[in-house]
Amino acid sequence: MSKMNFRRLGLAALTGAALALAGCATPFKADVARFQTQLPAPQGQSFVVETNDPSLEGGIEFGQYANLVAGELTRYGYRPAAPGEKADFIVHMDYGIDKGRERVVSTPGFRDPWYGGWYGRGFYRPVIVRGRHGRRYVTGWYDPFMWGGGFGGGWDNEVTSYTVYTSDLNLSIDRAGTGERLFEGRAQAQSRDNDLTAIVPNLVQAMFTGFPGNSGERVRITVAPPEKG
Repeated sequence: MSKMNFRRLGLAALTGAALALAGCATPFKADVARFQTQLPAPQGQSFVVETNDPSLEGGIEFGQYANLVAGELTRYGYRPAAPGEKADFIVHMDYGIDKGRERVVSTPGFRDPWYGGWYGRGFYRPVIVRGRHGRRYVTGWYDPFMWGGGFGGGWDNEVTSYTVYTSDLNLSIDRAGTGERLFEGRAQAQSRDNDLTAIVPNLVQAMFTGFPGNSGERVRITVAPPEKG
């Protein structure tokens, strides 16, 4: 096999692997901490879901997430309060996501076995590849006699720059009559995306996995990605 063909195949293999990784669905992971005093066992007690954040109160988006929380509580044996009914529990829910921070990761890449031979006339140079979530800096083998002076094979090191967002969901349950705090929970996750419409449902699911949990325990919850089709 010629040197040029070897380089073409090496670059094609790396490109194919990158595309395969990009197409894989990644499980959602959240750190969940839960505290409780004596949350009554579910016996059909009624509840309402509210927020302490004025910017969320009355919003359609908040209502959609509140319905997810209500559905989880109903699954555990509680029930939404009927219109005009005085609820037994007040459930407070708030959520949000930060502006993100940049993270840089360096990983070794493919090195051309022919490096150091006749092709020693070439030299390394960095190539910037911009993607959806950040920039990738690839240090590769550049041969002015190859592919019209383009970027060839012989990758040496890859430095990836991307943005990481931190999201959280806060949930508390109070006894409506006395205001006694019965439950507090916080679910926090990091992601490459800041789309709350996808993140908040995962945070809700993580919060109610093994609900109400052991008081004072912090656990890592993995939420499987939705099935395709």
